[in-house]
This record gives sequence, structure tokens and C-alpha cells, in this order.
Amino acid sequence: MEIKKYYEEIYRRFGNVSRARGNFLYTQKNVRLADLYREEGRAILGWGNGAYTVLKNTLSKGLAGSFITAARARLENAVSTLLNSKRKIFVFPKKQIALRASLIFCKESAAFFKPFAKNAQGEPIDFSATKSVVLYPPLAWTKNIFIVAALCDGSENSCIEFFEEQLKLAGIFPQTLPPAFEAAASRAFYDLIAAQKTLYEKDFFIYDKILTKYWRREGCYLRPKIPEEKYDDFVLHCLDCALAISPEYTADSIVPFGAYEGVFRKLEKTPFIFDSERNLNF
Repeated sequence: MEIKKYYEEIYRRFGNVSRARGNFLYTQKNVRLADLYREEGRAILGWGNGAYTVLKNTLSKGLAGSFITAARARLENAVSTLLNSKRKIFVFPKKQIALRASLIFCKESAAFFKPFAKNAQGEPIDFSATKSVVLYPPLAWTKNIFIVAALCDGSENSCIEFFEEQLKLAGIFPQTLPPAFEAAASRAFYDLIAAQKTLYEKDFFIYDKILTKYWRREGCYLRPKIPEEKYDDFVLHCLDCALAISPEYTADSIVPFGAYEGVFRKLEKTPFIFDSERNLNF
């Protein structure tokens, strides 16, 4: 389902979204939606967190220009802390451009960072030795911000300079972020670091009894079992059950951290029938 149509369906059913907090959207018609989409994971930590306060406070200082402030260094430090290795960061407006730039820096050691992702052994992925990592701030309102975090220790400085030259030759030019965005993104990354130390499998599987009928869960991520041709109908069914899931078949829904099981009660009482024979096979 197209994103525009998805939000139009929310508006048609519930009116304007008047407030967003935690993992919930509060609507004009006094219906609270559990948000499992969260801007395709950009707001994976929920709405109304500390990063928005930082953004507001930074803007109140008038720091909205393209000049250099301390926020730039803090953002680089936050990314370095997240990846457990010293990094030089480069910002790009599109995922495809960031991926291309990442491969220019190092084709043999490149990866895309996904919050809470685990390896085949079920352990957190260690990116500390990966030379080029693409990631984005866990913060809504940054849809066009993708970061290439290039490994930068004492022996890599000349490599960074060479990378900058290669980007120019390829016609790829990094962006400069306003300090307010840099400050908010820094806080979001530090919040993510803290969340990854406190949220574990026990916080994700508590809804399995209801959710695994419709999704395969990998950590906090939910991938649909629904046939693709019936997925749009399922999205609308979930809206009627006060659940805002991912409208895109290929984009994961996300377990609502800390929500109580009752938010899925309507879906449990009014199940979506998509294929009885398939259901028996899962």
C-alpha cells in the first residue's frame, strides 16, 4: 500500500492524529493506535523521546544554519560509540547514494546497520571492525538522512582523504546537516545505545501467542506470513483493530516495546482469515 493512501485511511477512520507518544498515536476521534510502523523504523524508539527535546532546545538557540558547532563532533562521537570504533561520518540524502559511497570507501568490508539486529548465533552484531557502515538516526523527521560511518583510526587518515577525493570524482557530495538535527540525532543514537543494553528477547516474545499467526518474528521485527496479494486487506483489518502496522509488504513491522497485551485484543477476537491451509502449515 502506498504511504499516502495509508495515512489517508488512518485519517478517514480516526480523523487527525492529534498526539504521538511512546508507541501510540492518539487520534481526533479518541482512538489510540498502537504504532508498529513508526515511520519505517525511523522512530523505532517511539514518539516524544528526549531527542525531540534536544531538537527544540537547540532551535531555541537559533542554531539552524550550516555553520560548524559542537553538535557535529557529538554526532560523530555518538556514531563511534554505537559502532564501538572511531568513525568519520559522511551524510547523504538517499539510501542508494549512501550505499554507493560506502562501497567506494571499502567494497570488501561494508554493512548496513539495523537496530537490535542479531547474527546467526543470536548475538548482537559486532560492527567495530567493519570499515564502512551505513546507518540512519533512530529519529523520525530524518527520512532523507543516511550516514556512512568510515573506520578512522591512526592508520586510516590517509584512507579518509582518498575516500573524499574518490567521492568528488564520482560526483557524490556529502550533505551538511543543521546543528539542531545533529544534536537531536546524537541524542537518538545514545538513546539507542542505552535501549540495546536493556531490551532483549524477553521484551519481544511476550506477544507471540497473537502475532506469530500473522508474522514471523526476528527479534523485534515482524515479517508477514500473509500472502502479498492479501496484505493491503490485512493492513486495513489491523487499522480497524487499532493497530497501525507497516503498510509496505517488504518493510518490517516492529513490536511495540512496553505495550500491554491488550492492544492486540481486537485482532485476537476478530482474526484475519487469509488462508486456512497455509495457517495449518505454520
